Amino acid sequence: KPEVRARLTKATGDSPSNAASLKDAIGKLFQHFKSRGARACAISLPPDFSPEPVGVGTSDELVSKVFSGKELNTDEARGLSNFVFWTLAEYCAEFQLPFDLMIGVNRRVYESGVFQGQDLYDKRVSLIQYKRLFNAFPQVKFPISVLSETSNQELVSYAWIFPNVITSGHWWYSNIPTFIEKDCRSRLQAVPMTKQIGYYSDMYKLEFALPKFAMYRRILAKVLAEEFVLGRSWSVDRAVDLGRLVLRGNVETIFGE
Repeated sequence: KPEVRARLTKATGDSPSNAASLKDAIGKLFQHFKSRGARACAISLPPDFSPEPVGVGTSDELVSKVFSGKELNTDEARGLSNFVFWTLAEYCAEFQLPFDLMIGVNRRVYESGVFQGQDLYDKRVSLIQYKRLFNAFPQVKFPISVLSETSNQELVSYAWIFPNVITSGHWWYSNIPTFIEKDCRSRLQAVPMTKQIGYYSDMYKLEFALPKFAMYRRILAKVLAEEFVLGRSWSVDRAVDLGRLVLRGNVETIFGE
């Protein structure tokens, strides 16, 4: 979008003309935010996105075309998206930042809806689309949020197998008590306890925090009581320690205190 390119130029002082200059501009943004305490890079992604690296020649052509104001066709736009995304992952590796991925949202499904009331998820998404990314950047931590029950089961398996994949919160349409409880239970049963971020919120108003986190804490307490204290004869203190780890300890380890 022209306004995005204008903001990039304003923020970095650069007007990219090829792939290398666009990478340099993005690098300046990473340097700026990292120096001011940024703890992660985060992005939401459509269900059909499948990240892969793009060759220098192709990326040069795409960057030159879009920054000269020309329209990209669907395949070209996908190629440019892949180039930018892969660049973000490379800088996450360089700056030692986690890369938060929020996967599976379709934008403007209900076109007459109000802001944030237009988007819906799609079950035609799989984390297999991200296997190349996870394998290419073993040093980058990927906290991942998904939108559907099916995707959560897949996420549990990926977090179990991939050392750099982390379950992260209960995003958007998964942020419903019934789904939270089921997803929370499966994660605690199968995912290493140090690879779970219990809850977060991209709330628009600070006062939304208390009821949202109170809801999650009630559900977490119920699952810990049923699965670990009653089900496995853990002490209450041991279960509480696990709850603290999921709620706060892992956040400090993954993102820094």
